[in-house]
Amino acid sequence: MRIDSSSTAAAILPLVGGPANVTSVAHCMTRLRLGLADPSRADEEALRAVPGVLGVVVDDGSYQVVLGPGVVTRVTADFEQLLARPSTADELGARGAELREERRRGNATPFKTGLRRLAAVFVPLIPALIGCGILAGVNGLLLNAGWLPGLSPALAAVASAFMALIAVFVGHNTAKEFGGTPILGGAVAAIVVYPGVAKVTAFGVTLAPGQGGVLGALAAAFLATRVEKWCRGRVPEALDVLLTPTLTVLVAGLGTLYGLMYAAGAMSSAIGTAANWLLATTGAFAGLVLGGLFLPLVMLGLHQALIPIHTTLIDQQGYTVLLPVLAMAGAGQVGAALAVYVRLRHDASIRTTIRSALPAGLLGVGEPLIYGVSLPLGRPFLTACAGGAAGGAFVGFFAMLGDKVGATAIGPSGWALFPLLAGNRGLGLTAAVYAGGLLTGYAVGFAATYAFGVTDHVTDRVTARVTDRVTDDVTAGATSRGSVSGSPGDPTPRRSS
Repeated sequence: MRIDSSSTAAAILPLVGGPANVTSVAHCMTRLRLGLADPSRADEEALRAVPGVLGVVVDDGSYQVVLGPGVVTRVTADFEQLLARPSTADELGARGAELREERRRGNATPFKTGLRRLAAVFVPLIPALIGCGILAGVNGLLLNAGWLPGLSPALAAVASAFMALIAVFVGHNTAKEFGGTPILGGAVAAIVVYPGVAKVTAFGVTLAPGQGGVLGALAAAFLATRVEKWCRGRVPEALDVLLTPTLTVLVAGLGTLYGLMYAAGAMSSAIGTAANWLLATTGAFAGLVLGGLFLPLVMLGLHQALIPIHTTLIDQQGYTVLLPVLAMAGAGQVGAALAVYVRLRHDASIRTTIRSALPAGLLGVGEPLIYGVSLPLGRPFLTACAGGAAGGAFVGFFAMLGDKVGATAIGPSGWALFPLLAGNRGLGLTAAVYAGGLLTGYAVGFAATYAFGVTDHVTDRVTARVTDRVTDDVTAGATSRGSVSGSPGDPTPRRSS
């Protein structure tokens, strides 16, 4: 069923406190991320009852409405249009900026703030990583099959250009996030990939273009931002337009060449070595831990911290060996959801949610199933983690045997990851290992949930609780937003005129 994005946006806005309470709007692959001046004004229960809303996550200064892939992009655009109307546009910054900053200082820990800023740098790059990664995979298939040889060079250029210059985009986003001039951040980060650095020697070692990768670009742009801010407060206004950009590029550029590139290169190499060693030496155990813990990381939003590591591995080795292991968590979630679907035969609401969210889950988007099924029921979330652990152990076991399974881009997982798979033993074996991991995750997630996740006692209690809650939510929605007809299991409540 296609969600009416304009209606959904219009329903969400008053439930988060109205336009005056919204201080920022952004979105990732599945969530509408709102900054609220006063989060206590948001009606979380009513939000969950809005058709199309799969869940709500509150994380300090960020209020996240889970909508699912595709839908979130349309709803965000309509939501921003509502805020941009003349009657509300002027209220946004003035109403919430001071309260938001005060709340952020009081509640945000350095760790969470760091993760949010990392996400702000790298999340906007994911669509390009996905698109270029898929094209690289298609080009690889054409080369292996010997098809369309005249097209392969063009596809290679289209697929590889972004990765060749990703440092520039990382630098641009870093400066933007940390309060610098984005173009200056991109200019300094471009030094990392400039071919001429091969003529520079630092610490007795000749530098190589790309040394340090995205970590070097991140550090270079951050340094440029600090230098720029220092200059802004000291350079006379008449000379600011000339001296500040010049000093920023000069000081940060020399610091990048004679320090950051070398240090970031060593760190990038250490990350690659550690990832390979971890899976080659303790593959089954490492896969068990990583696959089992990834769903809690997604639930808390901490999985964004892994983006720089994935990007570093792709930039360094051509693929990340961690993503296929972590993708097994989604397989455990799918298996658990199927078991719940079988056990809760008389709960129309839960079964409707599973039918709606399962296609996204098969493609690796776990939030709809997490917030719509496993977390509300409690125990199935743990058994889903068990399925993810089993699938991760399966893939990790083959890594111990020397069969690496990697992904050339980040973002998709589940069955959507097949076009992006790469390894050291050929695509056929790589795909077979990955498919075996998915099937293992499905099977263990299903069996564990069927046996332990939804017992007969819990089935009766949860069915009554969920049905009552949905009924109450729909009734509350009718009271606050107009009359609504339809059963609790009806995924498309109808408004009366």
